[in-house]
Formats: sequence, C-alpha cells, structure tokens
Amino acid sequence: MLKVIQSPSKYIQGANALQSIGQYAKMLANNYFVIADDFVMKLAGDTVGSSLKQHDVEGHFALFGGECSHKEINRLIEELKKHGCKGVIGIGGGKTLDTAKAIAFYQKLPVLVVPTIASTDAPTSALSVIYSEEGEFEEYLMYPTNPDMVVMDTAIIAKAPVRLLVAGMGDALSTYFEAQACYDAHAVSMAGGESTLAAVTLARLCYETLLEEGYKAKLAVEAGVATTAVERIVEANTYLSGIGFESSGLAAAHAIHNGFTVLEECHHLYHGEKVAFGTLTQLVLQNSSSEQIETVLDFCLQVGLPVTLKEMGVKADDKLEEKIMAVAKASCAEGETIHNMPFKVTPEQVFAAILAADRLGQAWLK
Repeated sequence: MLKVIQSPSKYIQGANALQSIGQYAKMLANNYFVIADDFVMKLAGDTVGSSLKQHDVEGHFALFGGECSHKEINRLIEELKKHGCKGVIGIGGGKTLDTAKAIAFYQKLPVLVVPTIASTDAPTSALSVIYSEEGEFEEYLMYPTNPDMVVMDTAIIAKAPVRLLVAGMGDALSTYFEAQACYDAHAVSMAGGESTLAAVTLARLCYETLLEEGYKAKLAVEAGVATTAVERIVEANTYLSGIGFESSGLAAAHAIHNGFTVLEECHHLYHGEKVAFGTLTQLVLQNSSSEQIETVLDFCLQVGLPVTLKEMGVKADDKLEEKIMAVAKASCAEGETIHNMPFKVTPEQVFAAILAADRLGQAWLK
C-alpha cells in the first residue's frame, strides 16, 4: 500500500496574525467572500476588511447563519456569485469554517480558514461535517485537498474561554496513541494510504508538546495572554494534531468518543473532553504500561480533563452497566475507527476497558 501525507498549503500563526491576512490572501485571489457569525464579525470584521483593503483585495462580508447545512451553504453560494468573488475566507468556530470549506469546494475556489478558538484539530482537515437545519448530523463531506491557508491569531485565541483550549488539548491528546495504533496496524488513513514516518513523528511531537506546555498554557489563557507556551499549544492542538490524525488515522479513542454521544448526560461535554476519556480507555484496551497511563492521568488532572465517568456526567446508578454497554456497542459499530486498532476489538472488551479506566481515574483523584 502507498504511504500518503497531506496538509494545508500554508499555516500561519502568531499574535495579531489577522492583521496580515490581506498579504497572504492576495497570493490566491483579489476578491474574497468573507463569512463569520455576528459575534465574530464584530470581533474581527474590521481587522480583516482593513488588511484586505491595504493590499488592494476586495472583500464582501456575509453573516453565517449558525448551521453548516446544505441550505445555508447554498444560500451563501448565491450571495458569493452576485459579487463574483474568487476566493472564500471563513472566520470563527468549526461550523463556520466547515461552511467556508464547502462553499469553496462547490465553487472550485481557494479557501482561507481563520479559527478564533483552538478547541479541535479540524481546521487543517480536508472535510466538513454537514448537519440538517435542525442541527442533526447528516454526513461528512470529504475534499480532495486541505484548506489553502490556515491563519491562527493567538491574540484572539488567548481571549477565548480557557475550557475551549483545554478541550483542544483533550482532542490532541489522542493523536499520538491513535497514530501509533494505525501505524502498527498498517491502517488506511483519511489521507488515503498508510501513515508516513513524518506523520507519526508529528503526532509524537504533539503529545510531547502537550506534556511540556499544556499546564503553562492553561494558566496563561486564564490570564488572557498569549505566551510562548500558548503559541506551542495552539500549534499542537491545531497543526500537529491535525496532520497527525488525518495522515496517520483515528483508532479507539475517537470511536469511544462517538460511543459516548449516545448518552444524553454527556451532551454537555466538548468533543475533546470526551476524546480525553476515550484516550485513557484506549490505553487500558491496549494494556499500556502503568507509567504511560499515569502520565496521561496526571496531565488530564493538571489541565482539567475528565478521567472518570462521574466527571463525564455518567451516574453510578443501577443502569450504569447497561449504559456503558450501549457506549461500547456504538464504539464498535461497522465502519468505526476502533477497527484500525492492531488487534480485533469487541464491545465486551470496550465495556471492560471503560469501567477499568473509570476505576483508574477514581484512584488517581484520591
């Protein structure tokens, strides 16, 4: 099988990076359709408009309605066509960025994505998650290429709620362990081939960066400032994790995350918070060393990621085993990424691993 790695053409990060977006946008087009929701437009619209104007690039701004649905994508495409725009810029959270990617894909235009938070590794990826108008998941829209540019303004990201940055660390925490499992299994990644050494090495660097910089970055963001540690964690959460997962693959941690979505009591959690517990469960499932598990537990406690079912909102009542078996079965559904593990996994094994991970977390909290 061929080995494949993919990434955005350009990744730009730093404090006040948004002030330079016109300089980079001009490399690809001279007339952009810019989308953001109302809050982000008020936060960043003037900065983007000023930078585009400074570099003789036209910008036509439109408010994103809030849901990455086919109806919203088509509505915005019609508005883009009226202005004859030759490129797309999306600014904001995941649904805004996914909508910008979709518009650009359907219109065969370059796209720049500007995340205002670092809560997942999705911005660099070649996919969008499409929902119904009511917010229910419909499909993954896969693209032949990644975004042309990703611009991370760490001055803006440092002002976002600290829980979002920590959730990003939870998402990134799984990257190395899932990448290594896929590498060992010779699994096919989302890039369409086996993982390269480069992708696995980036995934490992992601993990090492989290351990070294995560707690310092959390404290800095609590103070609303972007330090070197924050810069490194933003890169780990977004770029290192993004390339690591897309070009190496997902395994048990994300499948177990998906399993937990069947429990209504977990709906309040961010993606990365569920993934963090999924990572702990994967380590139990693959019987990682006590030292490895304790390192992950210690990191989660330091930054504030859940390590027990109670912290996830799952009560220890007479229906607990029934609930966890439902999670385990959903985790092992046909087509789930848990089947990228280098050994056969059954719902019974996942059930046991979840309960054992919970006990490890309880013991560590004591």
